[in-house]
Amino acid sequence: MKMVSSVNFKEEFEKRKQETEAILKSYLPEERGWEQGLAKAINYSVLAGGKRLRPMLMLEMYRKLGGRGRVIEPFMAALEMIHTSSLIHDDLPALDNDRYRRGKETTWVAYGETLGILSGDALLNYAYETAFLAFSIAPEHPGVGRALQILGYKSGLHGMLGGQSVDVLNQDTDITGAQLDYIYLKKTSALIEASLMIGAQLAGLSEYVVTQAEGIGQRVGLAFQIQDDILDVTSTQEELGKPIHSDEKNQKITYVTLYGMDKARAQVERYSREALEMLKELPGENPFLERLIEALITRKN
Repeated sequence: MKMVSSVNFKEEFEKRKQETEAILKSYLPEERGWEQGLAKAINYSVLAGGKRLRPMLMLEMYRKLGGRGRVIEPFMAALEMIHTSSLIHDDLPALDNDRYRRGKETTWVAYGETLGILSGDALLNYAYETAFLAFSIAPEHPGVGRALQILGYKSGLHGMLGGQSVDVLNQDTDITGAQLDYIYLKKTSALIEASLMIGAQLAGLSEYVVTQAEGIGQRVGLAFQIQDDILDVTSTQEELGKPIHSDEKNQKITYVTLYGMDKARAQVERYSREALEMLKELPGENPFLERLIEALITRKN
């Protein structure tokens, strides 16, 4: 298998990020009519930056497994919208009370708390409107319905939002390691699982491959979140693009505070290794996908 060098990876990453960004922008709402204020807040939030990792992971898994065609595109946009809607609400005074994200004012600071709440709600709903467009693009595709099920399940009560609720409801208690694992599995891993599973589903692969993709996403998500805990302690606001030591400020229990820095780093290494081993068991080749997973887990921002 041809490996992707660090220099080539940076170039390929930027190329794919621009491709993903263009797809995402093509599905954003127009800023017109009486609701243009809400549309502006939505677009401000979505276009505030970010690496677009989740839709990129979805597209690269789709390509690795032989997927072709545009049916993947509305799902890519929808997943990034769902992720962004969760960030809008995370930043609100009632939750993390953060004023900056990715080096810019958070939505509630830029547009007011009321529109911050409404834009998060509207963007979540708009994400599903966008995903439904896959039926128009590929009306005969047998995987679209199942892909929608995955998207809804992994983002809702039993996925991302469920994890966020456990996180919020236990902020003033000494949570256990099992509870912390649950929060990370649902709040962070669920959408990464969804990205890889939908890529496999729309490529037309077997349920076994889709389940294998879920396992890869689970490990990537855990490593990603634990690395985030590490960066909150070791990085700078300039590098991270958001306030550092926010976990300490909010007295949040993380892998670092619960287990210590050494064990947190060891867990990142373990989950990373397992994810890459599982990825190599899947059919098809995509060296860039391997490097992408490595890069997002070991990132500095």
